[in-house]
Amino acid sequence: MTGSYDLLVVGGGINGVGIARDAAGRGLSVLLCESNDLASATSSASSKLVHGGLRYLERYEFRLVAESLAEREVLLRCAPHIVRPMRFVMPHVRELRPAWMVRAGLFLYDYLARRQTLQGSRRVDLRVAPYGAGLKAGFKLGFVYSDCWVDDARLVILNARAASDRGAQIATRTTCTAATRVAGGWRATLRTTDGRESEVGARAIVNVCGPWARSFLTQAVRQPTTFNLKLVQGSHIVVPRLYEGEHAFILQNDDRRVVFVYPYEGRFTLIGTTDIELSGPPAPCQASVAEIDYLCRAANRYFVRHLEVGDVVWSYCGIRPLFDDGSSNPSDITRDYVLRADGSASEAPVLSVFGGKITTYRRLAERALEKLAPWFPALPGPWTGTVPLPGGGVGDSEARYAGLPRELLADLLRRHGASIGEVLGDARSVADLGVHLGADLYAREVDHFIRREWARTGEDVLWRRTKCGLHLTALERQQVDHYVRQRVH
Repeated sequence: MTGSYDLLVVGGGINGVGIARDAAGRGLSVLLCESNDLASATSSASSKLVHGGLRYLERYEFRLVAESLAEREVLLRCAPHIVRPMRFVMPHVRELRPAWMVRAGLFLYDYLARRQTLQGSRRVDLRVAPYGAGLKAGFKLGFVYSDCWVDDARLVILNARAASDRGAQIATRTTCTAATRVAGGWRATLRTTDGRESEVGARAIVNVCGPWARSFLTQAVRQPTTFNLKLVQGSHIVVPRLYEGEHAFILQNDDRRVVFVYPYEGRFTLIGTTDIELSGPPAPCQASVAEIDYLCRAANRYFVRHLEVGDVVWSYCGIRPLFDDGSSNPSDITRDYVLRADGSASEAPVLSVFGGKITTYRRLAERALEKLAPWFPALPGPWTGTVPLPGGGVGDSEARYAGLPRELLADLLRRHGASIGEVLGDARSVADLGVHLGADLYAREVDHFIRREWARTGEDVLWRRTKCGLHLTALERQQVDHYVRQRVH
């Protein structure tokens, strides 16, 4: 990788690709580098919700909630194939929050949303179908409201695709090891996983390294900062399906935290999340036995079916890089973001992103470009709020590929939307899709992931481009990994 760019974006999570897409669409030349796969850390380990953050109202974070709710509508319009409405049921527990408080919070939530497409909140009788499905008999009163589910990893991939389509260079498995200010910009050293080094120039750097944002500043850029991050580990578990219906639950726990429970990948239920403050530098994490036990106990308080640690079929863990606002309780730390631009009129800037949540990534990107505007005075205005992400437009795919099994086609549409033609091409039957790798995964789609979505390993395909890893045996997962490695090398 060589050359000079307007913007070097360091970090391939949701905020990084969102900024790269926005900047490229405004005419800037952009290089994004990511030391691993896109969405390989926090951005694929979220609760997979596009939501305003109902519980943030208790901390009076009205601006964050209002912005998040506005972005919920934007994402519904721009990516309807990977963002879908979901009804959330909150069983009432009188000892934790009085009913009037819950109802008042939901009224404010509806008001701040200025809803265009989603249903409002209401009180429900949990003794009547469908919202009491699976719950213990003691729960009678509940409240239901609307938010959205999102395929978080695919949201990252689609933003990277959109950035690439507008000219951005996306370099995965590439680390920015050093950056030095020079006349008119930066000189940065990049290193790929196979040890090759190169140098690139940039007029500005955007530090979107998530949990590693502070260490990138101090080690690669060698710039001191007074900003601190609090690293909070959040884990989720997946268990066999707990109840019938497509609605979600938001459960009040006895520590006053909330836990989300919702249907996942057809046969399963997803439960999360935990909040464990970490000390020391960020590192790969996994859900601890204590966290799994915590989530099982939270579910067992409400559901008829009793969960134990052995029921967990998959768990995942992410580290949330939260801006340190002085809160001692990890659950109370703001999920808002802070943008810090260091540089002067005569000095090239480095813009650092601290904190944030997946729901507000697009608005964060707009604000990042606002921060950079003094160094790019001819920069056009915002544009991403009305332009669909790849696959978010209108297509005739169901008729065009009517020869494929209905369930397979539905899964492909959920991943690719109106862009399904790029994947399937002239295929008219399953025989045209190449080797069947298990579940609904075929060679033609895997080749597309390699060719157009930067997939390089079986893990990339099974857990980020898809969630087929949940549906395959260990042997089938090995076969997918073997197939990908053969195609890549």
